[in-house]
Formats: sequence, structure tokens, C-alpha cells
Amino acid sequence: MTTTLTAETFEQTVTGNDIVLVDFWASWCGPCRMFAPVYEQSSASNPDIVYGKVDTEAEQSLAAAANITSIPTLMAFREGILVFSQPGALPAPALEQLVSAVRDLDMDDVRRQVEDAQTAQAAQAAQAAPSTQG
Repeated sequence: MTTTLTAETFEQTVTGNDIVLVDFWASWCGPCRMFAPVYEQSSASNPDIVYGKVDTEAEQSLAAAANITSIPTLMAFREGILVFSQPGALPAPALEQLVSAVRDLDMDDVRRQVEDAQTAQAAQAAQAAPSTQG
């Protein structure tokens, strides 16, 4: 079963569950309508995963905050960390491969990579900041 996510429920859902997939869609989008039954079927096959849907028409601010530029866009979160984001409707076998890949992630390694990236960004920001010493 899929869950409708809103600006109010998005963060709590993503951070409060181990694995969350999010489908950003709109009713006027043909590829979105084609992907919907594939997504529903996958949700039925994987009851331990939260399958969320964000209607980009109803939740424009949420879609903007997520930098959605093309729909459908599928995002996968594991332990609150974005681990996959890709526009386009996936065929069923590709969606199941994604689910398996997200399940198989070494989250200690993922967290280490996130920390390394944040450290690198902080170092770049410090280098770019004008020196106030003189």
C-alpha cells in the first residue's frame, strides 16, 4: 500500500522508517500513470518498506524543496539518508533491483561517505571564505 506524503508528513516519514521510497508524480503525467501500478505492485511485495507518493501539483513547495525538475522522480531513503534519486518511470524488474540494492546497502559505509562529503564541503567553504586575519 502506498502512502500520500505532504509537506507536513514527509520528513517524519523519511526519518522515522528504515527504508522509504518516494514517487513524485502528477495526475496529468502519462509516464507517472504508467509507473503507478508497478509502484503499487512493488509496495504489496515489500510490506516492510514505506512507499510514499507526492502529488507535485498539490505539494508544489515540497517538490521545489526536493529539487524535482522532471516527473516521475523516484527517491529512496535509508535511515533518513537519500541514497537514490532518478527521474523516469522504472520497469518492474529495475524497481525490484533498486529495492534489493537499497536493502543491501552498508549503512555504516554510507554514513562515512556522507561525513566525508560534508567535511570536504566545509573545507572548501573555509578556503573560499575571505581571510579576516591581517
